[in-house]
Amino acid sequence: MSGCRAPLGHRARRRRVSEDYDYDLFVIGAGSGGVRAARIAAQNGAKVAIAEEHRVGGTCVIRGCVPKKLMVYASQFSEAFEDAAGYGWTVPKASFDWPSFIAAKDHEIDRLNAIYIRNITNAGVDLIMSTALVAGPHAVFLTAEKRKVTARVILVATGGQPWLDMELPGIEHVITSNEIFYLKEKPQRAVVAGGGYIAVEFAGILNGLGVDTTLVYRGHEILRGFDEDLRTRLRQEMEKKGVKFVFNAIFTGIEKGEGGLTASLSNGTTLGADTILFATGRRPATEGLGLQAAGVALDQQGAVIVDHESRTNVPSIYAIGDVTNRVNLTPVAIREGHAFADTVFGDKPTHVDHSLVPTAVFSQPELGTVGLTQEEATTIYSAIDVYTSTFRPMLHTLSGRDEKMFMKVLVDAETDLVLGVHLMGHGVGEMIQLLGIAVKMGATKADFDATVAVHPTAAEELVTMRTPTAQLRREAA
Repeated sequence: MSGCRAPLGHRARRRRVSEDYDYDLFVIGAGSGGVRAARIAAQNGAKVAIAEEHRVGGTCVIRGCVPKKLMVYASQFSEAFEDAAGYGWTVPKASFDWPSFIAAKDHEIDRLNAIYIRNITNAGVDLIMSTALVAGPHAVFLTAEKRKVTARVILVATGGQPWLDMELPGIEHVITSNEIFYLKEKPQRAVVAGGGYIAVEFAGILNGLGVDTTLVYRGHEILRGFDEDLRTRLRQEMEKKGVKFVFNAIFTGIEKGEGGLTASLSNGTTLGADTILFATGRRPATEGLGLQAAGVALDQQGAVIVDHESRTNVPSIYAIGDVTNRVNLTPVAIREGHAFADTVFGDKPTHVDHSLVPTAVFSQPELGTVGLTQEEATTIYSAIDVYTSTFRPMLHTLSGRDEKMFMKVLVDAETDLVLGVHLMGHGVGEMIQLLGIAVKMGATKADFDATVAVHPTAAEELVTMRTPTAQLRREAA
């Protein structure tokens, strides 16, 4: 998020949609999506307020994507020091100072928090540091100030929160992704519960920082929902780096003793740890928000049910971001917030297309993916050509590190349309952003083939794969 200021004179341009309410728009939750919605609505002339109970910036900026990526960078230096020897460098034995890193990380988060606050206030939005509860179709109760305000439109942008099984004995001894950013000391032994991207990313971070790390997952393989080749190959690469895996097991209890924590698993084994991180999923942050009392419909997971314009069944109440459990990614929440503000306050009806959203997992090695997985493609299309490439990246030809890159392109054999691209390796998070444009535009395999390769790069493999490694055909019913 840049620190750009709203246009000068914006406050003077502010208009009121209705004199019957304190605000034209009241936003609950100052995360990335809520902030974008508030700023754009204010720039469109609405009188806007936004309430936040924690810090401005939301999960992504304060205790999610941004500090996590900083931790990924920190953990990768352990391998960088080792790899340097292959290139002629003599590197003294490296050591890592956890408190110094945490202080630097906190300083950066403070800086971003200040930018978010400045952007809001420069846009003319009233920032209220308080928990806000929906008190009716047009009313919000501010708990810190013990007062009620009214708004023509209410936008719920409270995001999600870690899920914990509160029935599990000893659950009070675990931490979540909220707390791991603020540990006072680096653990020596860690157990990570879960198999999603948060669990996988933190397992890689902890391992890279020298922590003895074990990941426990109830399923048979990590990253359910991702392409099967990516799941298997990433786990294999993580095992090479030292991460241990326990599959098809759940926690049955956690005890705290003089030697640390002991986790009991359903397979009869026990694991010792200094820290146990539960990353077993997130749920929409709607509990106690007053939505049901206001008549807003929620699904079985507690997510706010919305239409294509992010409107709930109560016409004056909208919701965006993870609280709606559509596509739970920060850029999607930002896009939804912008579209909401343009539609409701800018006379520019805008709908968000939730298909073909590129995404990255900052595992080690990292993943990038867009479009259909092979498993999805074969259920929809009758003829699929699969192009794959597995190779040692140039970076490791001298370092000697046994780490492979993997690339897969899925093509509809009948139309030549690229249906999905799935990558694993150094820098693929950057690659997938650009590939997302091509796939979104409807690129064909012929378009890939007609593109001149950039040499020497890993990405050139994407435009030099000529022969399918598999041709999957389904007979007509």
